[in-house]
Amino acid sequence: MKTKILMVCLGNICRSPLAEGILKSMIDLDKFEVSSAGTGGWHVGSLPDPRSIAVAAKNGIDITDQRGKQFSEYDFEIYDHIFVMDNSNYRDVIKRANSQDEINKVQRILDELFPGENVDVPDPYYGGDSGFDDVFDMLNKACEKIVSRL
Repeated sequence: MKTKILMVCLGNICRSPLAEGILKSMIDLDKFEVSSAGTGGWHVGSLPDPRSIAVAAKNGIDITDQRGKQFSEYDFEIYDHIFVMDNSNYRDVIKRANSQDEINKVQRILDELFPGENVDVPDPYYGGDSGFDDVFDMLNKACEKIVSRL
């Protein structure tokens, strides 16, 4: 039985696709399944943002097989761990939980680096290309911690 991990951001085109791609590049895909979703549905079926694709490719990761999907209550049944990118995502996801067990599956991804500080991964969508590099670096470090823990 594979451990299933879901990465969640707002639109599922910038941060969570990067987190999915980074984590997939670090783990044994025979033992783990990783996916991503957005709390909003604007980009369902869309490729990740071209800047996310570019920063991933620059770091040797191909995320062009990903397509946007929207988070649903059903994801609590499927996934063992749900990592959100920021506090807004956290609130949106736990609002959909039906039990404390489901809430316990949800964690801010940067809690891996800054336990208990509730640090957000900044949304690089409206920023420049350097924001995507910064987000990649943050997510890479957080995913390294996740891998060492799992």
